[in-house]
This record gives sequence, structure tokens and C-alpha cells, in this order.
Amino acid sequence: MDTPQFKAPVVAKPVENLEVKDAQVIFTNVWNTLEEEFGHENLRFSKELILLGGAPGSGKGTNTEFIMKARDLTCEPIIVSSLLTTPQAERIKQAGGMVGDREVVELVFRKLLEPEYRDGCVLDGFPRTRVQVECLNMLVMKMNQLYLEYRETPLAINFRKPTIHAMVLFVDETTSIERQLSRGREVLEWNKKALAEGKPLKEVRVTDFDPEAAKRRYRVFKDETWEALQSLKEIYHYHFVNAQGSVESVERNIREELDYQSSLELDPETYDAVRQLPIASDLITHARQELVRRMDSYQLEQRTLFHKVIKLIEDRFIPIVIRHAIPGLAIVNSEDPVFDDPTALAMVIDIFAERGYRAIVNVNRAEIPESVNLQTGRITCSTKRIYRFQIRFQGSEIRRGGR
Repeated sequence: MDTPQFKAPVVAKPVENLEVKDAQVIFTNVWNTLEEEFGHENLRFSKELILLGGAPGSGKGTNTEFIMKARDLTCEPIIVSSLLTTPQAERIKQAGGMVGDREVVELVFRKLLEPEYRDGCVLDGFPRTRVQVECLNMLVMKMNQLYLEYRETPLAINFRKPTIHAMVLFVDETTSIERQLSRGREVLEWNKKALAEGKPLKEVRVTDFDPEAAKRRYRVFKDETWEALQSLKEIYHYHFVNAQGSVESVERNIREELDYQSSLELDPETYDAVRQLPIASDLITHARQELVRRMDSYQLEQRTLFHKVIKLIEDRFIPIVIRHAIPGLAIVNSEDPVFDDPTALAMVIDIFAERGYRAIVNVNRAEIPESVNLQTGRITCSTKRIYRFQIRFQGSEIRRGGR
């Protein structure tokens, strides 16, 4: 009888470097880790995030300082690639690839908890994948929950409603490759001089010297990051910037993109408190039509007063304005009783506005002694009104120089 042959059970080998792609799992693990380490009431993230994305060579580093000035941010930008300093991460980056989402999300969230970023920061290079976008969305939801949780407490200032801007700098493939290779040449030249002069060396990227690696890096951006960045427009303030041109033209494009109403960023209760006040741009849109309407009403309904004010301006104001044509500022004082009527003052401002000037008026009151009681020493005064008009306009340019 044959001895039965027993086979050893097949034991599955552990799969190394298996990356989790479930955003909910990644976020929950990261959030729980941070909550345990820092404590619930210390999860204080940035009020404002500028998510700066773009293809390699699009000028993110070049334009970061300008963006920070435009948003009055003083803290150093968070450059995600500089956070990824593990040996494995370095190998992936040098090959033109991207580091795993779990590592990136935790490093970024942990960095955002640092006190210097409490008011806001520029976040360069995040998010780059759909998983990172979903983790960001879940972070913003948590921040909104914290805002509601603490809004009626002394800690409310630490949990303000977040404002998120996504700014994408776009260049085409040809421009991206050219700029990457140009950067490589500049780094080589810098490091050559730095070695001779004992100065610190700049980082050398393999992709900045190999056209194929530079092309592969751009393709990774197009295949994996572009769609993720596009999805941000569905939720956040989204700014798409053409970064193909000169530094000056790109800065101009960025400025135009960031020129928006701050009401979009206010806490809802703050906005409710001020929203009844008109927005300047709305006033400007209709200001000319309103001025015409008022001028016509003066002529049709208050003709006598209107022409009396015009005559005063012609006889009393214009000669002084002419004498101050060079500086572009004339000051006229008047005690004429016609200006005791507020409508007359409004007419002066509107008449000058229609003629291209900017006029403002202040009413000063002076006490004029009229009599003295010799027995009591009491002085009786009358009040005199002095109307002080400032008329501003474009002054004359004087040419100076040799003959």
C-alpha cells in the first residue's frame, strides 16, 4: 500500500508595495492618525488654500511669489515634491513617476496643521490624482464640520469656513519639454559655478536632461493629473491660466483670474451682515446713467436753483480751477447761503462729475463773536458756515529738460 503523499499547503506570499486606491480608506486612516496624535480640537487647518497645479515647466515655482503677494500670504509655500524625501519616493520622482496617494495625503495634511499656515498658504503640486482630489474633498467636509461644531465657542476663530482656490497653469507638450531641458542646462551652469565658489548646489532632476524622460513626465501629467485638476472646477473657485507666454503676461493672466469679489469667501453670517450694501462694480455700471438722470431732473424740476449753481461755478470756481491746472487740485471756500440747501451741494458734485472732475465738499462751522456783556464777560457768538470744496482732475504735464 502506497504511503499517502501530503503536499504542503500553499502559502500566499505577501504582496509588497500594494497601494490602496480607495480614497475613503486612505482618508479615514490618515484622519484617525492625526486626530489621535494631535487631538480633535487641534485639527486646525488653513483658512485659505491656493491649490497650484500645472504641467512640468508651466512656471509654478516662478509664479508662486507673485500669487502669494496677490493673496497677501507671507508663509512659505508648501511644495509637495519637497515633502517626498524617502528613498523610494526619490526613485519614483527621478523616473518621472508619482509617489503613492497614501503617503502624499498624510504628508500634506500633517504640514497643513503647522501654525504658520493657519491663515492660508499656496499648496504646490496637490492634488495630482483623483484619489487625492477625493481626499481633499473629504478634508474640506471635515473642516466645515469643525466650523459648525466650534462656531459658538471661544475656539471659533481657529475653525473658520475654508476657502479653496484651484489655479492651473497650462502649457503644451512642446513648451513643457523645452522648459524642462532649459532648466536642466541652467542648473548645470549654476552648479558648475557654485562648485568653484563654494555655494550650495541646486537639485538635479534626471528628467531635465533627457528629452524622453521630460516627455514621459508631461505624459504622466496629462494622463493622471489633468483630469484630476479639471474635476476641481466642479467644487472650488477655479482659475485656468495660460502660462505659455512671458513672465509678465502670465502674471497679468494670474492677476485677472484672482480679481474677484471677496463675498465668495466670507462666512455666511458675515456675508448676511454686509450683503445689503451695494458692490462697487454694480454702482460703477449704472453710475453714468444715474448721473444723467439726476442732471436732467435738476434742469426739469429745479431749474432756478440749478442755473444759480451753474453761474456760481462759472464765476467763482472755474477761475480758481484754471489757476491750479498744473497740480490738478483746486480748493474753493464759499460762504454763499445758496449752499445751505443740501440739493445745491449735490448739484455742484454732479456738475463737476459730468464735466470730468471729482469734487467733494466739507462743511466747516466757525464761531464769530458778535457782542460782549461787560458786566458778566459773556461773549455772544453766531455760527458761520464755510463750505470747502476740493476739485480734483488730471493735472498738466510739464516737460523738463535741456534746450
